[in-house]
Amino acid sequence: MNMYQKIKNQGYYLIAEIGVNYYDIAKKEHISLMDAAKLMVKEAVDAGIDAVKFQTYKAETLAAKNSPSYWDTSEETTTSQFELFKKYDLFGEKEYIELSKYAKELHVDFLSTPFDFQSADYLEDLMPSYKISSSDLSNIPFIEYMSKKGKPILLSVGASNKDEIDAAVSVISENNNNVLTLLHCVLEYPTPYEHANLLKIQSLAETYPEAIIGYSDHTKPDECMDVIKTAYLFGAKVIEKHFTLDKTLPGNDHYHAMNPEDLRKIKAGLEFIQKIKGEKELKCLDTEKTARMNARRSIVTTCAIEPGQRIERSMLTFKRPGTGITPGRIDEIVGKTASRRLEEDTILTEKDFR
Repeated sequence: MNMYQKIKNQGYYLIAEIGVNYYDIAKKEHISLMDAAKLMVKEAVDAGIDAVKFQTYKAETLAAKNSPSYWDTSEETTTSQFELFKKYDLFGEKEYIELSKYAKELHVDFLSTPFDFQSADYLEDLMPSYKISSSDLSNIPFIEYMSKKGKPILLSVGASNKDEIDAAVSVISENNNNVLTLLHCVLEYPTPYEHANLLKIQSLAETYPEAIIGYSDHTKPDECMDVIKTAYLFGAKVIEKHFTLDKTLPGNDHYHAMNPEDLRKIKAGLEFIQKIKGEKELKCLDTEKTARMNARRSIVTTCAIEPGQRIERSMLTFKRPGTGITPGRIDEIVGKTASRRLEEDTILTEKDFR
């Protein structure tokens, strides 16, 4: 079942951004990098995820050696992008082929964000969609290159202005016929709750009505996962969040990541919202019809009325149930003639007057 079908059937699509967090899990658990990556995939699947996502890069093609940090250095002490990425760039085509195969065995979508042309090429056959990072939103040649491969695209739009989003959307639409997914994202690690700016989700939906709108979250998990649930209620159908097995580990993407328990809370919360949200149509529900009939009022006599007697307004009132003539027709009834004897407290029907 692809992303579009998942959204149609369950209302949302959840992505666990494993990224490179398996490096630290491997060290903690004293297992290989591959075993750690597979362990994280398995834990995410067991918690109900729809897709797992990694990051594919080589430090040399991603960042200059003097590139400064942009994250919370009290959580991740490395101050050079190049030095940080160099720690986590050991996997290549062979490893991602193995991870893609493992994800397929577990019936979950495999994704990995490519950060260079080479990885975009070898990942093409391994995943159903391309995910483009906010950091590459202005990298138009790279976006165009992936767009021409004909796969659905998920584009994060963090730290961008409308004209930049327009330019990226334009080049994608010119080269790709699939429905585009735009993910609101705040490029701040971690994102303080007051900076989450979730109303931008609604703005994206209004500005790009043909796109699917989502949210890539960098806030620290709150107790009830209200940030994610609010994003969903604001219109985010695709939810992406970093994933870890231990939020206390040092490193760039553990401290603001969700763990399996958080993921289960998100899943339960979204399922509950699905249960209660209903439909937009302004109509009486089938389940309300009995209550509607019994709780509404009908026109009822306040006294006995003889056959042939003219019905006066003072002879009528409004009482439950609503099985008779609705109060809105009172002016039609006044002045009519009773067709039979009507006892006091009679619920009027069409046969009672002429």
